[in-house]
Amino acid sequence: MIFLSVSSVMNTVLAVLLAILILLVMITVHEFGHYVAGKILKFKINEFAIGFGPKLFRRTSKKTGEAFSVRLFPLGGFCAFDGEDAEGLNPGSFNNKAPWKRIIVLISGPLMNYLLAMLLIIISFFAFGQMLFKVGSVVPEINESYAEYSLKEGDMICDVEGRGIYLTADLMTALNGKAEGDVVEMVVLRDGNREEVEIMLRGDCNFKNSEEMSKMWRALGIGTYEGEDGNNYWDVGVATHRFGFFETIGRSFMYSFRIAGTIFKVLGELLTGRLGLSAMGGPVTTIKLTSQIASQSVQSFFEIASYIGVNLAVFNLLPIPALDGSKVVFCLIEAIFRKPVPRKIEAVIHAVGFVLILGFAVLADILQFI
Repeated sequence: MIFLSVSSVMNTVLAVLLAILILLVMITVHEFGHYVAGKILKFKINEFAIGFGPKLFRRTSKKTGEAFSVRLFPLGGFCAFDGEDAEGLNPGSFNNKAPWKRIIVLISGPLMNYLLAMLLIIISFFAFGQMLFKVGSVVPEINESYAEYSLKEGDMICDVEGRGIYLTADLMTALNGKAEGDVVEMVVLRDGNREEVEIMLRGDCNFKNSEEMSKMWRALGIGTYEGEDGNNYWDVGVATHRFGFFETIGRSFMYSFRIAGTIFKVLGELLTGRLGLSAMGGPVTTIKLTSQIASQSVQSFFEIASYIGVNLAVFNLLPIPALDGSKVVFCLIEAIFRKPVPRKIEAVIHAVGFVLILGFAVLADILQFI
């Protein structure tokens, strides 16, 4: 029993370390994107740091004066440009450079996140195949009219109403607004063969938000099973399938676009009140979920790493104070009106934005444990 307990603890620790590694790599790649673009455009860079907090290691280049440091806390990092928050005296200072050059530097971080995520998706799709929803069981037909319009055990869902299915959000989008008794067209893999089938819905699909997945599975006639904890779960899982070379490339890009789309969908639901803040999560929740998924298999590791990469890319480009997208907006204002917003005002706006983002993240984590 002691051995099992120690083994369980070690597995948990390793899973958490794996999650931290994914986040650290994604953040480092993001900052490296800023760094490379800055070097190409001859910005003066003071320091490139991996992690944040007290320094564990620091080395300064005698040639460029740039410092490279590794810091205690691994969930962060930065590329410090000279004069980023004020006018610098050096011609290479951040705010002395043309707005278009600053915009390139700012978007290079998110771009690197997206490129790395795309690479991981392509590797995963070629090495393991794409994860598709696989039907475990189907509830018996409630009447004869459903007999010819029902999913079957083992079906793997590829397309619904002409829409490729990658995430539950894709299924919900394809079915949303349809009513009980409506017939939808699907493409499924059945016994290894690709087939076009028609499915009659067994319930209405008027989804209020992205959390109403139970209504969706019920409408598709998916069965349930009793778990070890005594609760009932929808009998649908995932299985992988390898597509042809060019289709795999196309699906890889489409998958990344769909991940990005879920971010805007969730943000829209939050802003309209259709989704509560409790559905979100902060750093602690992110590490917890990432560790659970990443430790399942190599493919799961690639999947969650790419998911985080696309999320970081899109989120950082949003026009929210303190994020790269907000700084791009200030650069555009300067380019259009030929005059920058006073640097002190911009710095205050970003500082307030950073505090609000931090507070939002902490609150989202607290709500997960209430």
